Amino acid sequence: MLLIQSDIGYETSQAIISKLQQTTKSQGLDKNDFPKVIRNELLTHLLTPPEVNFEKYKPFVILVVGVNGSGKTTTIAKLAHFYQTKGKRVLLSAADTFRAAADDQLRIWANRMNIPVINGERGSDPGAVVFNSIQAAISKKVDILIIDTAGRLHTRHNLMEELKKIVRVAGKAMEDAPHAIWLVIDAVTGQNALSQATYYKDTVMVTGVILAKMDLSAKGGMAFTIQDKLKLPILFIGLGEKMEDFHAFNPEIFVDGILNSTAIMEA
Repeated sequence: MLLIQSDIGYETSQAIISKLQQTTKSQGLDKNDFPKVIRNELLTHLLTPPEVNFEKYKPFVILVVGVNGSGKTTTIAKLAHFYQTKGKRVLLSAADTFRAAADDQLRIWANRMNIPVINGERGSDPGAVVFNSIQAAISKKVDILIIDTAGRLHTRHNLMEELKKIVRVAGKAMEDAPHAIWLVIDAVTGQNALSQATYYKDTVMVTGVILAKMDLSAKGGMAFTIQDKLKLPILFIGLGEKMEDFHAFNPEIFVDGILNSTAIMEA
């Protein structure tokens, strides 16, 4: 029950419990060993985020996708700041041409960080914005281009098809682009995040996940299910409103956060 309350999900929780039972019987563990054993077992269900080779492509093109209200645009700003602090030259692309406030929101963040933004007219073809952004990134010789896309429900077939088109256009503008497709998931979504991640991966081959809004009531346990079922690494976690409230995913710190309940440790 405590694992499920952490959003880990029934099947994954059962698998963890079964493994703990086997380990307890085979090694003769007692209650004092339990915290270490459950911690190690939880860690086996998490993938270590892969290193991103930014030197392979210049610019390295990152397409960021997600459903409406997931915190995608704010996450992109935090992502840009993260790489800027690492000494990378970043360019942003406002390819969400449908939501009236999206361009303004991204530009406000970008101005604070002194990062340029490429955008198009409201209602214009997002594919054209992506193409122009990649061309601009090449000419400006930036290290990383981060593309914001319109939020879209994974169940809306026509909008998901449009996302496929954006990916195709990016590939025409630059070889192998986009070089990464990252899905932003609202951590409060819970186990519904699995269906989102499944649809997006099937549609555009998502390569990684960013968990946003972990500062709220969310435990983030769906990360275990997403990695168990889809083998998608969790790359970053957003923990608050500030630019600094954004961190590369660390499996050990994440598990310690899940287990930071005395109820679990005393169960």
